[in-house]
Amino acid sequence: MAKSMTGFGRGEYADEKRRVTAEIRSVNHRYCDVNVRMPRKYSFAEEAVKNTVKKEIQRGKIDVNINVENLGEPDTELELNVALADKYMEKFRELAARFDLDDNVSVEHLTSLPDVLKAVPAEENEEEIISALTSAVASAAEVHDSMRTAEGERLAEDLISRGAVIDGLVKKIEERSPDVITEYYDRLKDHMKELIGDASVSEDRLLQEAAVFADKINVTEETVRLHSHVEELGLILADRSGPIGKKLDFLVQEMNREANTIGSKANDIEITRSVLLIKSEVEKIREQVQNIE
Repeated sequence: MAKSMTGFGRGEYADEKRRVTAEIRSVNHRYCDVNVRMPRKYSFAEEAVKNTVKKEIQRGKIDVNINVENLGEPDTELELNVALADKYMEKFRELAARFDLDDNVSVEHLTSLPDVLKAVPAEENEEEIISALTSAVASAAEVHDSMRTAEGERLAEDLISRGAVIDGLVKKIEERSPDVITEYYDRLKDHMKELIGDASVSEDRLLQEAAVFADKINVTEETVRLHSHVEELGLILADRSGPIGKKLDFLVQEMNREANTIGSKANDIEITRSVLLIKSEVEKIREQVQNIE
């Protein structure tokens, strides 16, 4: 089944603690390259996110952006360093005794000192976070896949139509090929008459020369294979077992090779024109195939 490698999808997950938003964008690429951007403190979930994406996407350059909004308890906690506060108080008392000062350090003053009271990230349940993030990503991947599938169907229709054009041009070549041999025979016969005048022309010799020419320009194998390749194009596009882009890429190379061989054998302007049109259609197919997973 044809799926485009270009697409976009957005998904959300929300519970009483947080709202997670995930966006997936992809473009064509030879391999599956997943890049994840999300808050650094959730980096432990990156591999799970990538695996979730790869369940839906096998080829392409994929960018995943994740945003997390905390709805419940704050995502930071206040930590009191009692040991450090004791050391501060010990030094304050030494100073008060040394200089005969009042020991009137307030709680406000003490907690304002460096590192006595500081905000630290709240501990969160990693499995819970991974579940929330992958749920949002899975939802985005589903939307993304729907877009890719729709675009893939349009690409498949275009490829099928171009395959039909190629098939028609191959039939024209097959219909034209016998006439090329007949015309060559007639030209050869006229040329021989011009050379030898009224003397009789050896029919066996003419037929032998025509047979050699016919064998030289014979493209039956190539046209049969091109018909087969067009049929295979339709079968691959209908295949729903997995990615088909690489299969199509190889098939296009084979189609181009057969067209080149026909062109090198052609000794006729009409066949050459058909070959040029075939190569043009094959190139358009190749361009489209570059965007199919």
